[in-house]
Amino acid sequence: MKIAVMGIGGVGGYIGAFLAREYEHSDSVEIYFIARGENEKSIRHQGISVESSLGNFIAFPKKTVSESASLETVDLLICCTKNYDLEQSILENKSCIGPDTIILPLLNGVNSAELIKNLLPANEVWEGCIYIVSQLVKPGFVQETGKSVKLYFGSPDGDQTKLKKIAGLFQKANLQALVPDNILVTIWEKFICISVFATITSYLDSQIGPILSDKEQQKLVYALLDEVIALAKARNLALSEDIFQKTLSIITGFPSDATSSMHLDFKKGKKTELEYLTGYVVRSGESLNIPLPLYQKMYLALKERNVPD
Repeated sequence: MKIAVMGIGGVGGYIGAFLAREYEHSDSVEIYFIARGENEKSIRHQGISVESSLGNFIAFPKKTVSESASLETVDLLICCTKNYDLEQSILENKSCIGPDTIILPLLNGVNSAELIKNLLPANEVWEGCIYIVSQLVKPGFVQETGKSVKLYFGSPDGDQTKLKKIAGLFQKANLQALVPDNILVTIWEKFICISVFATITSYLDSQIGPILSDKEQQKLVYALLDEVIALAKARNLALSEDIFQKTLSIITGFPSDATSSMHLDFKKGKKTELEYLTGYVVRSGESLNIPLPLYQKMYLALKERNVPD
């Protein structure tokens, strides 16, 4: 089985490194990285270094490339790019995608699979999400700072045998991978968390610890949670009854100095995922006539600071 990971940042680098370490000498599984620039050069020559709650190590994929032209057709393509790069990255790397290639996006938004299906309607596209606090600190070096990492994926119409096989490959590589009964609900419950986390840290330009320790800023977190949960319910998603407290527990469980990748991108003056994590909520609310005043206020304020795609 040939598995390619596209987008070797905090998420793709972490997943790819664990897979590469486990299957480096395997006769049945090969791991490929599709990376960019100095990151691609560093990994190709020195491997990828990981600092994580499960230990520190260096892993070596079968091959690291900047584009897929030099790869054979893969069986599974794991997409870990930023939302704004997803469609272009798929088009640029179509050469490794065959009719039987399964595509698994692990992005922060909730419509990644839909975007891919529009480009590749004949391919099997799974839904997926991951709970992780990690970043690419420098080329070839990924740092994970959360207490745990959980990867969820699935497909209402997908091949269940293949789903179980891939889950087994992930688990053997020490990745906590689960196939839930309703992957769409799982993705939305994750989206609720990451949307609130990204929006509040970016809007207040702060790490999560100081936000939660301030009573007035804490109320903003609660209000954002109420709004996005109301939107999800309006879409007839069978969320957990305790979704508010469940999400709040995840957010309060982050390290005090943790912040979102969107906030980091704002601070660096880079393109951000604002339209996918905050703007998507606002637009969905407008289409369903769901009032989301705080989301709209923060979105408009952040839009003025955002670097255009």
